[in-house]
Amino acid sequence: MSAPISVRLDDEVKATLEQEAKARGLGVGTFLRQLAEDAAARLRRERIRAESEAVGHYVASNGDARRLVDGLGLPPVEGL
Repeated sequence: MSAPISVRLDDEVKATLEQEAKARGLGVGTFLRQLAEDAAARLRRERIRAESEAVGHYVASNGDARRLVDGLGLPPVEGL
């Protein structure tokens, strides 16, 4: 379900966004929605990568966790 969001922009930013949307053959609302969706996806990926890295560091530094992972037949976590 989508929900409308209202944002105040200064005239220069608004003009830039309108120009770019027009150049892409889009309305401003559609262009802003695409920008927001792309940013949200990037932020999710960054968060997942950071959490995965934290887990990797934990496993590499904790003997019990390392033995558990080693017992799963996963690739070794050397170098973390």
